[in-house]
Amino acid sequence: MPFLRLTSIREMNSTEREAKLRELKVELSQLRALIKAGGALESPSRVKEIRRAIARVMTIQNEAKLELEGRQ
Repeated sequence: MPFLRLTSIREMNSTEREAKLRELKVELSQLRALIKAGGALESPSRVKEIRRAIARVMTIQNEAKLELEGRQ
């Protein structure tokens, strides 16, 4: 799965972003479990990539939340 770009995240609606965030968190926890179990990862940089994607999604969610609060 290629990493998420800001433009693609901004195009998602809030429910799609939440679903993607859950999906990324599940994938990260699976990779961390594999590491703890002593397994070797195909791509060790994938963990860093997922963490950054989670941060991007959360940042866009917070921006949208602040924008809605500012309008009220």
